[in-house]
Amino acid sequence: MDRDYLQPATLSCPQASRVFAEQSYVVEIPDCHKPRMGSCGIAGCINIDGSLISGSKIEKMITTMSERENGLGSGFVAYGLFPDFAEEYCMQFLFESEEAQAETEELLSHWVYMIKDEKVPTFPQRSMTPPFPLVWRYFVRPKKGTEVYIRTGLNEEDYMVRLVMSINETIPGSCCVSSGKDMAVFKGSGYAREIAKFYDISRYKGNMWLSHSRFPTNSPGWWAGSHPISILDWSVCHNGEITSYGVNRKLVEMAGYKCTLLTDSEVVTYLWDLMVRRHRLPVTATAFAMAPWYYKDIERLPDNERRLANQLRITYKEAFLNGPFSILVGRSDPVTMIALADRKKLRPLVMGVSADGNSVYAASEECAIKSVQPDAEIWATRAGNPAIVKVGEGIVRRGTEDPFLGAI
Repeated sequence: MDRDYLQPATLSCPQASRVFAEQSYVVEIPDCHKPRMGSCGIAGCINIDGSLISGSKIEKMITTMSERENGLGSGFVAYGLFPDFAEEYCMQFLFESEEAQAETEELLSHWVYMIKDEKVPTFPQRSMTPPFPLVWRYFVRPKKGTEVYIRTGLNEEDYMVRLVMSINETIPGSCCVSSGKDMAVFKGSGYAREIAKFYDISRYKGNMWLSHSRFPTNSPGWWAGSHPISILDWSVCHNGEITSYGVNRKLVEMAGYKCTLLTDSEVVTYLWDLMVRRHRLPVTATAFAMAPWYYKDIERLPDNERRLANQLRITYKEAFLNGPFSILVGRSDPVTMIALADRKKLRPLVMGVSADGNSVYAASEECAIKSVQPDAEIWATRAGNPAIVKVGEGIVRRGTEDPFLGAI
């Protein structure tokens, strides 16, 4: 193999002052790979009993929908990956160079204890467009009691968010793509089949997988901007377009988040972290705030639900996600998969469950589910109504119930 093919990339930090370097992770598809029109694809699977799922299953699901991508990005996230380091934060990075890695490690040394670090095995594919990043992961614990920790005045999780935001904003050529416990994101610029082979996804096993294949319409195709978008244990795979991005971004940035990934999907991840973890809203209430009913429909709700709906629309009006979307959201403790479509369901989303009731699936198309579970029972969620599945608990919501079931 030509040595130039494996040279590290020049990952430009996505800021106005240095948006893209001359050689960057932004990909131009060669003429021989020009795509036909399509749209993003999303797929997810979870085992209720917590048993492990091979990455080959999610790979088959997402690649079955190959017509929904154009080679400008794909990715996977797995939960339950590192049982031996389940209490450590797993920070996974894309580096453009060893210099960027060294600068990042210097910053990390002041903020966290590094319990273990390792290079993530990668296998560049000839069909992919080089250069390729150096992928590395660190298992860390916050340095509590130190001057840095005390000076921030933050709790442990907000401390880790601040660290991730600082790295992604200030260190050129370094991007933390995931930072949760017992989980990791594997993503890049390429077709789903290429990214699966690049990371050899089949070598990993987790009790939940989410995946995404990209067809970006208003943002560049680059490695760090591919989905899933993650912060702490949250991860989001998004199909659609968030036309309210400007308003949503102002809300999360006022709360301390930094949007550096050049994609409208980034704000969705931060909204889930802000509203559920920090504001302690139930998932159902958060989903309603993101995809609220029309006021004329709210008037038909029972009194207590109508009051709650109106309060959510007023209090979290900046969290309303305008535009067509369907999203898969993952989180841990317990491992949870959330599937949600916009309030008009302008993007497809279907669910499935195996005959034994243990394996639950979500995808843009039924064919993705049937490709790995031919006997699956299939159903469609209602517009703006979340389906929720948890390890150890089962299907909490099918996405067809009363909008506030479980919230009040």
